[in-house]
Amino acid sequence: MFQTEISTIENDTLNRSFEVMLSQLKSKMKSVYHERSDINELGKKRGMPPFVMREIMSVNPFTAIIPKEYGGLGGDVKESIALMSAASYESLALSLTFGINMALFLQPVIKAAQPEAKAAVLKRFVEQQNMGGLMITEPDFGSDALNMRTSYNETDRFAHLTGSKHWAGLTGWADYWLLTARKDTGDGRLARDVDFFICDVTQQDQTIVVEEFFENLGLYQIPYGRNKLDVQIPAIQKLVPEKSGVKLMLDLLHRSRMSFPGMAMGFIQRMLDEAIEHCQKRFVGGKSLLNYDQVQQRISQIQSYFTTVSAYCVNSCKKAGLAKDLSMIGIEANAVKSLSTDMMQAASQTLLQLVGAKGYKLNHIAGRSIVDSRPFQIFEGSNDMLYSQISEGVIKLMKKARQTNLLAFLKSFELTTNASDLVKDLFDFELSYNEPQRKLVDLGKILSRVISLEHLIELANKDFSAKLIDGATVHLRQEIQELLSSFNAKNETRVIEDYQVDTNWLLFT
Repeated sequence: MFQTEISTIENDTLNRSFEVMLSQLKSKMKSVYHERSDINELGKKRGMPPFVMREIMSVNPFTAIIPKEYGGLGGDVKESIALMSAASYESLALSLTFGINMALFLQPVIKAAQPEAKAAVLKRFVEQQNMGGLMITEPDFGSDALNMRTSYNETDRFAHLTGSKHWAGLTGWADYWLLTARKDTGDGRLARDVDFFICDVTQQDQTIVVEEFFENLGLYQIPYGRNKLDVQIPAIQKLVPEKSGVKLMLDLLHRSRMSFPGMAMGFIQRMLDEAIEHCQKRFVGGKSLLNYDQVQQRISQIQSYFTTVSAYCVNSCKKAGLAKDLSMIGIEANAVKSLSTDMMQAASQTLLQLVGAKGYKLNHIAGRSIVDSRPFQIFEGSNDMLYSQISEGVIKLMKKARQTNLLAFLKSFELTTNASDLVKDLFDFELSYNEPQRKLVDLGKILSRVISLEHLIELANKDFSAKLIDGATVHLRQEIQELLSSFNAKNETRVIEDYQVDTNWLLFT
């Protein structure tokens, strides 16, 4: 009883402190994006004026998830999701900056860094508002991360890392980097496991050379580039995983994917607010756009995204805490990341369609949001790949259970037990264990939506708006039906590589 009372007091203190921080962050964003400058102008220029990050970082947002013993508030995934959501309402680039720092750097450092290195890193984050990022992707190895060629040799005191990394967000900005590499075992061979090292670029022999800054399409405020690694990392800066480096990487990436709804939440809410406001004020044929049935359908679709992502956020706060091992939750993490980012892109496309020509400007939020949200469907795993992995994971479980009926499996699967009742008229069929990849992608999209229905049911049990839950359920069922039509259609078309033969249309006139 006494311990429970202490825990309640600590949670109340955290909540109050975090509410103050969140309020201060929103005030700072209003100042830098709407009073001291114009976000629509900033968004079309590369980089970020120093005063913007200086003012935002003065709130010390990353301390929200830093343990109390290191000077932080002691928060976890809930606080990081809330920060990303607040930021993405104003700037998707800022929200991604938050996500990189918290999900891809701080959380793995808090979880797996050696005590001396952890204390030094967190001290600088608290006192100097430092930033950190993660380097996994290599020029020749994108999603195929386990075959990375960045390698290291080590002594008792140092690890010497050499290699090349690219597309790391905050290239040239971050004070710290988590670097991934495989141990050189001799004779040109590399260990199968992956190791993580904290690189402090402010220290001698840990400088990372940026060979090229990329002209990235969208997210102009975040620098990306190609980096050359030739660094000496002190032994104490090597992360120590509980099991293996691969398990640590999966835990890290799955927790990050479970945090994507934070970036999606504020962004989709902004798309929704912009769409409603525009259609209320825009009159065509003597009535506002909001009175047209097709417009109602489009905006209700964005509303369904808002509701579904809200369910994701609640679910992630429950399941993705730092103390938990997420290395084995690939199906759910992939579903949440893929569908939330697809919804981001779809919401921005809908807003641009509603706004019309004026939205097709770089300094208008509608057009800019399309290019800013598009890469979310690619990084941390291309959505096509993740959808395919979802299907592969489910089929593996079905094989293990010796089950071929998809409905019967969904009824017994923990991620779809309750949702199966909502789609029982659609899924009573036998599933082949050997579906082609294109069908696996379709099936992954379908399964992601069934998992989303499960999340909506759980959210409904918490007394979330019943009207919004009902609307989201209708839209998800409709999408499932459309995707099932694609899944069931026979399509084995192949690329005709010499397609130029007999295809010059002018010869047929």
